[in-house]
Amino acid sequence: MEDLLAAGAPWPGVVAVSGGGDSIALMHLLARWAEETGREPPRVVTVDHRLRKESGADARKVRGWAKHAGLKAHALRWEGPRPKSDIEAAAREARYRLMGEHARKHKLAALYVGHTRDDQAETFLLRLMRGSGLDGLAAMRPLAPYPLPGFRDLCIVRPLLTLERDAVREHLRVKDHAWLEDPMNDEDRFARVRLRQLLPQLEEAGLTRARIASAASHLTRAREALETVTAAVLARAVRRVENTLHLDAAALIAAPREVGLRALAQLLMIVSGQSYRPRFERLERMLDRIRDNQIGRGVTLHGCKVATAPSKKGVFGPGTLVIAQEFES
Repeated sequence: MEDLLAAGAPWPGVVAVSGGGDSIALMHLLARWAEETGREPPRVVTVDHRLRKESGADARKVRGWAKHAGLKAHALRWEGPRPKSDIEAAAREARYRLMGEHARKHKLAALYVGHTRDDQAETFLLRLMRGSGLDGLAAMRPLAPYPLPGFRDLCIVRPLLTLERDAVREHLRVKDHAWLEDPMNDEDRFARVRLRQLLPQLEEAGLTRARIASAASHLTRAREALETVTAAVLARAVRRVENTLHLDAAALIAAPREVGLRALAQLLMIVSGQSYRPRFERLERMLDRIRDNQIGRGVTLHGCKVATAPSKKGVFGPGTLVIAQEFES
C-alpha cells in the first residue's frame, strides 16, 4: 500500500467486494492497514447482479461481514433487461458502472479490487484467445485508469496482484474469515471457467500461472517503452491552436507504424474527449490515408475531423494536418 500511495493511488477509496475469497481478503487487509496507519477506513460496495435467486442474500452477507469489520457497506443492484448473449461482459460493465457512480457520489477517486496473480494469468490467456494485441496482452497494472468511458476522474487499484489465490485463501482460513463460493464459477458456459478447467493441464506442461504472469509483465515493459517513444513523437509533431491540434504529417509517418498508430489514437482521444481508443481497423485506414496523402478535404473518425491545414496557416508548413471536433469543423 505504501508503494501504491507513492505511485499516486488515492486514499480513502471504495473496495469492491463480491463475497469471494480474494475480495473478502482485500476488505479485511485494507481495513486492518487503515486502522494500523491511522487512516480513514475504506467504503465497501457489493453488486447484486440478480443473475441467481441467492444473489440478494449473498449481498446481505457481504454487508454483514463488512459491518462486523467496522466498515460502511452498500449493496448496488443491476436493474434493467439482461442480454441474451455475452452475459459476462454485460455484467462486468454494469458492475463497474454502478461502483464508479457510487465512488463519484461519495467523492472518492479509487476503486480497490482483489485481482491476484491468478487473475493476471487468466486474463492474459483469455485475451490471447481473442486475438488481442500488445496492449491487451500486457499485464494488468497495480494502478490503472478506470475501465469504462466517462469515468476519467476515477482509477483502479490492485494491491494483491503479486499474490497467488491459494495464499490469499489460506490467509482467510488462518484468520477464520468466511467467504462465498460462487456456483457460477463451475458453469462452463463462461469462458473464464472453461479456461480455469484447462489450467491444470497447462501447468503440467510447464506453462504455470507464474510464468504466464511474468510474460504479461514483459509485455508491460514493451508497452511502456512504446508509450515513451510515442510521447516523444507527439511532443515534436503536435501543437495546439485554439480548440484544434496541428499535426506534422511527415513526422507521424516517419515514426514506426505502431508508434504512429498510438500517436494518432491519442490525438483523436484528446480532441474528442473520449476515454477509449478508436477501432483499430479504422485507425489503420486513417493512418494509411495520411501516409498516401489522401486526406483531401477531410476524413472523420472518433468524433473528429482530420483535414489539411489552410495554405500558409499550418504550424508545420504545407504538410500540416488539423484535428478538430467533427461538429465544430
